[in-house]
Amino acid sequence: MLEPHDPGRVGIYACGPTVYSRIHIGNARPFVIFSLLSRFLRHEGYEVAFVANVTDVNDKIYDAARADPDSEDSVRRAGRSSTELATEMTAHYRADTDALGLGRPDREPLASETMDAIVSYIERLIESGHAYESEGDVFFRVRSDPGYGSLSHRQIDDLDQGEGVEGSDRKQDPLDFALWKARKPDEDAWWYSPWGDGRPGWHIECSAMAEQTLGVGFDIHGGGSDLLFPHHENEAAQTRCARGQELARIWMHNGMIQLTGEKMAKSVGNIALLHEVIERYGSEVVVMYLISGHYRQPLAFSESALEQAKANVARIREAGRRLRPGPSRAELDGARESFFAALANDFNTAQALSSLNEWIRDATQAAGDGNGGDAHLREMLGVLGLGSLLAPVPEAPVAVRELADRRQAARAQRDFTLADRLRDQIAELGWEVRDGAADPELLPLTRS
Repeated sequence: MLEPHDPGRVGIYACGPTVYSRIHIGNARPFVIFSLLSRFLRHEGYEVAFVANVTDVNDKIYDAARADPDSEDSVRRAGRSSTELATEMTAHYRADTDALGLGRPDREPLASETMDAIVSYIERLIESGHAYESEGDVFFRVRSDPGYGSLSHRQIDDLDQGEGVEGSDRKQDPLDFALWKARKPDEDAWWYSPWGDGRPGWHIECSAMAEQTLGVGFDIHGGGSDLLFPHHENEAAQTRCARGQELARIWMHNGMIQLTGEKMAKSVGNIALLHEVIERYGSEVVVMYLISGHYRQPLAFSESALEQAKANVARIREAGRRLRPGPSRAELDGARESFFAALANDFNTAQALSSLNEWIRDATQAAGDGNGGDAHLREMLGVLGLGSLLAPVPEAPVAVRELADRRQAARAQRDFTLADRLRDQIAELGWEVRDGAADPELLPLTRS
């Protein structure tokens, strides 16, 4: 249950991507979930500070920058410095998430711009006996934290930090993890520290960025469920030992996007790049798909799932066209209340969408002429980042209108073969002809 550290104010920190390539649709799920959670909390009257970091210093970036130029993943990266690659992919990340139409987080710190805070954090851990230097590396003493494992609910002796053999000969305990890594000969970016040139480990970066932007004990720390261990467990341990209190009050983990039963990840190659999915289906369909299930559950990625989201978007857009602007009818209040109650109950967007569909059904039934009023609909869609579905339908281009006129003439002459052919030509231009009792309507097609 959310009980803000500061009454009326909520701080949210969501782990962003490691920028070594274009992001996939799985990377977009936490961006969408925590962007919309921020919208909902603001709707409820809270002042929200939403922070989403960018990890632009990481082993994966070094590896990608110096990858074999013949490998598929590095065709356009050969010869680039790690800094150039990170800068380019950060720009792509921002452009790709901008295309979702949800706005930007309030703060987007970079690891590369947080080095002073990171070094200070490590110094504090060494001073307090929770970390130690070894040949230019610095490691966190896992067993020095009595609370270690409490976040992921794992037994300490069963854990593996996933660091492989790197630095194992310099660790006092195999469980310890790196806070600072000494510069290697093939690494082209490094920073100064009291322990020598090098760069930080992944986990300390987020602890420092979160604390620098929101302080200690902020309200919500979010990210994918794959970050629960070791990343978030290590973040929590570092702060607990350095500051004597918990980094965050609530940890929220969204489920993974799954393709063929396996989580979507760049490392296994089963990815759908976000910008390509948006180009094919449109931003509204992508957002609708990403909120179609409860955030904590895995979400299957398939053509049929996207087609279902596309149909939902079309249904809402059509309802918006039929309803006149103005106050909603009083008998629709119950569905609206159910919508917001679902979001208040562990941010259940799937249940909220069910209430939204109930509202649309009742609105169209309550007013056969469509005059149910759209105020509730605008409010609910605004919280879901889908307000664009109520935008006025643009006028069709001249070429499309001319084809529609020719089709009408063909229908009047009962030349239905020509009329069907002209309908197909109109569709190829991105428009739909909808026949009715009055003149036909021209509507833009949802992307497919």
